This record gives sequence, C-alpha cells and structure tokens, in this order.
Amino acid sequence: MDFASHMHTALDEARAAAQRGEVPVGAVVVGPDGRVVAQAGNRTRELNDPTAHAEMLAIRAACAKLGQERLGNHDLYVTLEPCPMCAAAISFARIRRLYYGAADPKSGGVAQGARVFSHPQCHHAPEVYDGIGATQSEALLRDFFAARR
Repeated sequence: MDFASHMHTALDEARAAAQRGEVPVGAVVVGPDGRVVAQAGNRTRELNDPTAHAEMLAIRAACAKLGQERLGNHDLYVTLEPCPMCAAAISFARIRRLYYGAADPKSGGVAQGARVFSHPQCHHAPEVYDGIGATQSEALLRDFFAARR
C-alpha cells in the first residue's frame, strides 16, 4: 500500500479544538488498511479532565471501537509532539508508527524532555516520524496563544 498522510485530518481536529477554546491539538488513529479508525481533538477544558489530550481520546476511541486494548498494526498522527503521558499511552497501546507535526520543547515526551521511547523501562517504541505538517501545526499553536496574550 502506498503511504498517504492523514495529518490533514489531525489538523482539522486541531482547528475544531481551537474553536472550542482548547489548545489546538488533533490526533488520528489509522488502521492497517489506511482507513481512519478514530480521531479527536483536545477536550481537557470541556471535559474537566487533564488526561483528555487528543492522543488519549483517539486511542481510547479506537480501542473501544475495535474491542481491543492494543493497536499494534495502527498508526497515530498528531499535530504536536506527544507529552510524556501520551507517549506512555502510545507505548502501552503498541502503536506501530507515530507521525507528529510540531516539536514541543516545553512539554514533549518523545524527542524532548522525558524521551519516553528511549527509556529502558519502555516496553514498546513505535517508529517515529516528526515534522509532518509542522508548519501548519506550529501556526495553529502560535495563533491560538497569541490571541490569548
């Protein structure tokens, strides 16, 4: 199967999150057939839940839809480098590949900060591809926070 990026769908979820007043982050879980299984944007404020990050919500929805706790043949697209909590969930779910847009020097858990997948106690590390849709992801975040200052 030819590679087809689903970052445009993650960016749509990030834009919708921004419209709700949430930090604009979107995530999409894609199955082995290349079809979207689940997608979500941040909902931490709406749900009053600090764990309601886009990645967590998309992983939960995919697992519920498929009736399984692991997503070994699935890929995750997210507009921002996952935080340590989300990186751990990605590992626990056994996500095959992680594609993310903007780097997160302040709170990232993949290439920045905790580097969860490099930790000796990490049981599974996905293939990681960064910078996919980074320009659009960074612009969404920059514009969102500029409007709040």
